[in-house]
Amino acid sequence: MIVPSAPNRAGAVFGVLSDPTRRELLQTIAERPEATATELASAMPISRQAVVKHLTALADAGLVDRARAGREVRYHVTPEPLSDAVSWMADVGGQWDRRLGALRRRFPT
Repeated sequence: MIVPSAPNRAGAVFGVLSDPTRRELLQTIAERPEATATELASAMPISRQAVVKHLTALADAGLVDRARAGREVRYHVTPEPLSDAVSWMADVGGQWDRRLGALRRRFPT
């Protein structure tokens, strides 16, 4: 199995979270762990099928995990991919801070 690099994992997280419905679903699952797609759909203005489609995208990015409980599938947040994306942003931000610091030293105002 090929493990994607940190920027690719972060890209998957940012891509899936660019959709406001998915961000709302992720927030709802964080507040109501172990919710089913039906429970999540009842709180949203979209169909259950649309919710499942969004949940699949969140699961593909690793942001939620599914657990079968009898006939139901329950969803819960998996924070690691989001933490990886935040760490990647902090690393890139630090690189830019160093570059900007070097420019400020070279070209003081």
